[in-house]
Amino acid sequence: MDGKTRLLVVDDDPDVQSTVREYFEMQGFAVSTAGDGAAMRQVIAVEQVEIVLMDLHLPGEDGLALTRELRARGGVGIVVVTGLGETVDRIVGLEMGADDYVTKPFDLRELLARVKSVLRRVRTGGAARAASPSQAMEKIRMGRCTLDVASRKLYDANGDEIAMTSMEFDLLVAFAKNPNRVLSRDRLLELAHTHGEEVFDRSVDVRIARIRKKIEVNAERPEVLKTVRGVGYMFVPESAA
Repeated sequence: MDGKTRLLVVDDDPDVQSTVREYFEMQGFAVSTAGDGAAMRQVIAVEQVEIVLMDLHLPGEDGLALTRELRARGGVGIVVVTGLGETVDRIVGLEMGADDYVTKPFDLRELLARVKSVLRRVRTGGAARAASPSQAMEKIRMGRCTLDVASRKLYDANGDEIAMTSMEFDLLVAFAKNPNRVLSRDRLLELAHTHGEEVFDRSVDVRIARIRKKIEVNAERPEVLKTVRGVGYMFVPESAA
């Protein structure tokens, strides 16, 4: 291994592939490219990819299906690429498990900033958290699931792991550290290490909705992560099912 961060660009546009490769290699990354799902799997099978730049509009299997597949595997950051103004694509991309998004045409410096931000969230935890016993909360009941802070994993009642993004984990930890307290969207972004970034204004709501589907008995009637209308959200641990 060369010690470089490995980025995989999944895009069927050769110009995008070459432009992103050239720029990120100049920034010290090791970059691979793939034009479709089959090529993506070939790269993933032989390289330790840390982050994937995923175009949503691909031939054959679309980027949404591939994003969901990557999220189920876990351990990789995902930044989806959507067309300018395609709000629905952004929302669905986040719902499928992406960590962030950019729109075409994108500025390479902005793309680099977003990639670095996702990498920080993906890498947060592990040894760093283990080195801070005062911050280690061990395992926390979150509705019908259990959050293992040390391993950054979420388990259902049967002990099976539930796939989640790095930001979803950070949001769950933020709630776990602040039980029965109302947290505004801005405060949640601070606690999830995204404050100050240009975050999509519905990203918190989208991610909370996705988390509820995983931990609530009935996501349509949330009892664990409650909405405080006009203010934000609140974690109610006593409601654990």
